[in-house]
Amino acid sequence: MNFLQNIFDNLSNSVGGYLPNTIGAILILVIGWFLAGFIKRLITKLIRRTGVDQKLGTGKIILSKFIGKLIYFLVMIFVFMLALEKLGMTSVLDPVKNLLNGFTDYIPNIVGAGLVGYIGYMLATIVSELVGLAGDTIRNFVPKLKLPENLDIVNILKKIVFIFIFIPLLITALNILNMDAISVPAIHMLEQFFIAIPKILVAVIIILVFVIGGRFVTGLLSDLLESFNLNSIVNKMNLGGVTSNTNLPKIIGNVAYFFILLFGITTAIEKLEFTRLTEILDTIVGVAGNILFGLVILVIGNWIASLAHKAMSKANDNTFVASIVRMSILAIFLAMGLKTMGLGDEIINMAFGITLGTIAVSIALSFGLGGREAAGRQMERILNRFNK
Repeated sequence: MNFLQNIFDNLSNSVGGYLPNTIGAILILVIGWFLAGFIKRLITKLIRRTGVDQKLGTGKIILSKFIGKLIYFLVMIFVFMLALEKLGMTSVLDPVKNLLNGFTDYIPNIVGAGLVGYIGYMLATIVSELVGLAGDTIRNFVPKLKLPENLDIVNILKKIVFIFIFIPLLITALNILNMDAISVPAIHMLEQFFIAIPKILVAVIIILVFVIGGRFVTGLLSDLLESFNLNSIVNKMNLGGVTSNTNLPKIIGNVAYFFILLFGITTAIEKLEFTRLTEILDTIVGVAGNILFGLVILVIGNWIASLAHKAMSKANDNTFVASIVRMSILAIFLAMGLKTMGLGDEIINMAFGITLGTIAVSIALSFGLGGREAAGRQMERILNRFNK
């Protein structure tokens, strides 16, 4: 009987010792569950009212619900920890405690980074919208630059301003999170970019000056050539077949505008210190200038050859000699033009030799084939002129 009494006393003592802790743990779980649900609904509604779901949410993930569930699970983890500690299971909670302690120590960094990122986003949005307020003034100025009409310059400027403000603050937020693997290279890149900003601005200003100034200069040049009636002058120079029905002043203006822009782009790239690209553009400018000057030499040669042919062929006796002189002058100026264009000496010598060979073959054929008598009379006239 005493044995049974002892067993009952031990059992009642054990149950009596665990029962309050068990009831306390159950109450903690119930109260914590209600509290976690309340906090979840409150956070979800607050975030939903800010309109973040429409700005940052996607079709599959609703940001307010995601953050609400995340906070709910965090609260429930704390509740379970309190309940297990109430039951005396402290050793089981040590890894979880260490994990949560590390997370709670990191919470200020997360909050600070979030605030910096949000402030940066709002500030960038406000400043970019202020740029948009000046959109009418900017749009009225765009046609003066003769840029494409479908180019939305205001929207481009808004995005550029947004990026310039938001990216540095975003990198600052990453730095607050101690994400050195991301923030350190990003900060270095941003420093290099800000160092390059003055050079970029100078390059843009140079290009704008050359674009605006080039249009003004080429327009003035085209009007000046039109006032000189260049097309009729070219026709008098017997170059009408080369120019046909084209508007020569406009073509010259476009060529001049091309070279002005090319000089401007070369200067801008030189300011950006792109050495290799600058060398390439310098080479292109040199080659283009040589080709243009070579074409001018060919045009002048054709004009001089036409004048010589016209002057010598006034008399019927000199038509044959005038043709030979014309072809010889063209051959000389062709060699000069090709030399100026920078072509190899072998090509020039070959072209010059072919031209002279063509002249010689033409003379030989005129003497050797059906025009023997006419060529003989022509030679007799030439000799008579020398004898006189």
